[in-house]
Amino acid sequence: MTEVFGVCPPRFEAVRTAFAEVIRQDHEVGAALAISQHGEAVLDIWAGHIDADRTQLWQRDTIVNLYSVGKAITALCLLQQVELGHIDLDTPVAHYWPEFAQAGKERIPVRQLLTHEAGLPAIRKALPPGSSLDWDLFCTALAEQEPWWEPGSAHGYHTNTFGYLVGEVLRRVTGLSVGTYLRDELCGPGQIDFHIGFGPELDHRVADVLPAAPRDEGGDLPEPSEMQKRATLNPPGLSGQEIVNHRSWRAAEVPATNGHGNARALARLYGALATDGELDGLHILSPEWIARARAEAVYGTDVMLGRVTRFGLGFQLAMEKRPLGPNPRTFGHFGAGGSLGFADPDAAIGFGYAMNRGRAGWQHRHVRNLIDLIYQAL
Repeated sequence: MTEVFGVCPPRFEAVRTAFAEVIRQDHEVGAALAISQHGEAVLDIWAGHIDADRTQLWQRDTIVNLYSVGKAITALCLLQQVELGHIDLDTPVAHYWPEFAQAGKERIPVRQLLTHEAGLPAIRKALPPGSSLDWDLFCTALAEQEPWWEPGSAHGYHTNTFGYLVGEVLRRVTGLSVGTYLRDELCGPGQIDFHIGFGPELDHRVADVLPAAPRDEGGDLPEPSEMQKRATLNPPGLSGQEIVNHRSWRAAEVPATNGHGNARALARLYGALATDGELDGLHILSPEWIARARAEAVYGTDVMLGRVTRFGLGFQLAMEKRPLGPNPRTFGHFGAGGSLGFADPDAAIGFGYAMNRGRAGWQHRHVRNLIDLIYQAL
């Protein structure tokens, strides 16, 4: 039997059993699952190990690289500044970031950065290894890059560039990097255990990211296009390949890809977004702007991923082939392997799932099964 630690009321016993099976059947090496409802923590469990040799148990305060979960949190930082009137979504990016006006990008509005319509998922010019860890170098390359498609005519997942694009606008306006903004303005005051760029003082809490299990949706992948290759491989190490467990990766700020946190942090933050946008007296986002953030902005074939995707302002939205529970207004963001945070305003739920192995692909059926069991318990 896999031992599950934490707080699990009797009504969630089926969830706990299924969660233990996820570990026992080797879908995950270590993982954590948390739920808040009406702003109160109602489920907070963890199990498994933080290392490949399975010698170190996952702990209550373990954090792990959550990959694209950080995209929505980065978007939230920008939306806070929009709500304050410091950034306008329909103003050109170049108004805040003048160098961005190169290569025909002078009219791209901030909104299109959040909705993956800017046409900048990759950099064509070959960059040297390690360039993704150099913020100024990478943003300079993005400012020089010509869009891969006419901005606004299509949407395509900005797998790694999203964080630099949104983060640089935030930095130009506030003077703070995404990681510093999170620490000083959002996650620090809100006691949310989520970090983008951190020092060695947290390393003892970090779970190693392990190679993902095989894809669970089957089928052969088509040969990637030049744009798709460069979106994940230029420069080498862009998505954390081979360096994800290194100190250099943890210290850098790669907001679309290297945010570290845990399930409790996600449930706590999304719990606020599922209700009135307040978290123990800290204002996160007004109900009006939460509604705007989760309103459908794009829905259709994604020219980067080659499948249908649906986005609001930086948030993934529920859709038939990738539901987030039974309610239609849920919004959040997955990370590679199956990490996930989402808010359900209809059930007033914040959900968080974190793991250090996961499964390749995008269906993550074992995570969806846990979500189904949670709603059955509610």
